[in-house]
Amino acid sequence: MTRLILIRHGQSEANLHVWFAGHTDAPLTERGHAQARAAADYLLTHEHIDAVYASSLTRAMDTARPTADAFGLPVIPEQDLREIFAGEWEGVPFAVLNEKYPEDRLMWSHDLSHALCTGGETVAQVFERVVATVTRIAEENEGKTVLIATHWTPVMSMLCKATVGELARIGECPEPANASIQILRFEKGRFTPEQINITAHLVGIEGGTHI
Repeated sequence: MTRLILIRHGQSEANLHVWFAGHTDAPLTERGHAQARAAADYLLTHEHIDAVYASSLTRAMDTARPTADAFGLPVIPEQDLREIFAGEWEGVPFAVLNEKYPEDRLMWSHDLSHALCTGGETVAQVFERVVATVTRIAEENEGKTVLIATHWTPVMSMLCKATVGELARIGECPEPANASIQILRFEKGRFTPEQINITAHLVGIEGGTHI
């Protein structure tokens, strides 16, 4: 059995200024760095981490780093843990997207399993690559507890896999706040939830919710 601790990155400049980051390398804000340090303090108190992985984007790497440093571990970057590739939406304010791509934007609130970024990835594609990557990490770390720092859509994908099981029901899963923690178990090829949406460490420093 492998325990997987997923953390969504802390508040980024994209979250603060309400634009779609995707693969754009939006750094953490001061609040985002504070959230990452708070998560590290919480994990150091409650967990023993054996390995740390992160999306190769700066906002995820910098969210993982305080925990990695606390446990004396490197952060292992993983390209396939990145946020959805946003295509024409990369770096564009949400208000502009809502006006310019109303049909595609509507899918994100009405049918997340079929949602996509215009000219970019679909949520289904993210689901497939993230589940495959997290499965590999879990298999490579049998018997260990692993921290994985990633993004909104990858975390939603793993919550979907571990709770409702099928992509068609991803919209039923709770949305992860910035720097919230999810704990999953992987055993005999199956993901199950242990604790969902831990946010006690974020009291007073909550950030945005956008991707």
